Amino acid sequence: MSIPFGNLGMRVVSALVLAPLAVLAIWAGSLWFLAIMLAACVLLAREWAEMSARERPGPIFWAVALSLVAVTAIAHTGAMSPALVTLVFAAAAAGLFAKRVRQEGLDAAYGVLYLGWPAILLIWLRDGQSGVGLSWTILVFVVAWSSDVAAFIVGSVLKGPKLWPRYSPNKTWSGFAGGLMAGAGAGALIAWLLPLDLPNPTWAWGLLLGFVAALATMAGDLWESALKRRFGVKDAGGLIPGHGGLLDRVDGLMFAAVVLAGARLLFILTDATA
Repeated sequence: MSIPFGNLGMRVVSALVLAPLAVLAIWAGSLWFLAIMLAACVLLAREWAEMSARERPGPIFWAVALSLVAVTAIAHTGAMSPALVTLVFAAAAAGLFAKRVRQEGLDAAYGVLYLGWPAILLIWLRDGQSGVGLSWTILVFVVAWSSDVAAFIVGSVLKGPKLWPRYSPNKTWSGFAGGLMAGAGAGALIAWLLPLDLPNPTWAWGLLLGFVAALATMAGDLWESALKRRFGVKDAGGLIPGHGGLLDRVDGLMFAAVVLAGARLLFILTDATA
């Protein structure tokens, strides 16, 4: 049993460079968080275009990037309903534009929805300078990172049966179980340490949310593996050493953000009707 320390070392170095930037932006909130979200949207749009339209990525990049920047900026103003409506129309416009330049319209439209939906929800979760919003955003990142790292290490050490060999031959059931346990534990710890608007006992709810978000994290990772197989690429890009592209690093986090945003909305609506 061994861990591939070469690949792990590159992952660690990349994380040590990128994680502090993300943490500082999350902590600062407001325009700082918006700035890192906009930068991420542009980079992700580029990777999506190069992955889905390899023969002519330029026009698709601009269509997807402008759509993502627009909906993220609108969400930052607090206008969530207009942001979501704009997302749908922007996806349709990107698809029509892609067909006009002789590219696959559905791929461009799906790219806007796939990347834009989590971006809007992360902006909503962070909620400006709100302390609770900060806690929920930290929960998303810590659970996603914990489950991802644990799945990689446990799967590398224990190996065993493959989880979904058709699309992701390196992932194992042992890594899947390790990721779920790590995500659940991280959720319980964050709920115990930080102010989350959860019913008591908060650590138990955190455990449940962490488990569900970890499940979403690994589902997002598997989904992106299926997308890469569909487009015939190994990695979404080469931006981050040891990880591939930015999309390879945040695929699971995007799914976790959607799940935890839905959970927070459910708690808010429950409190409002109580």
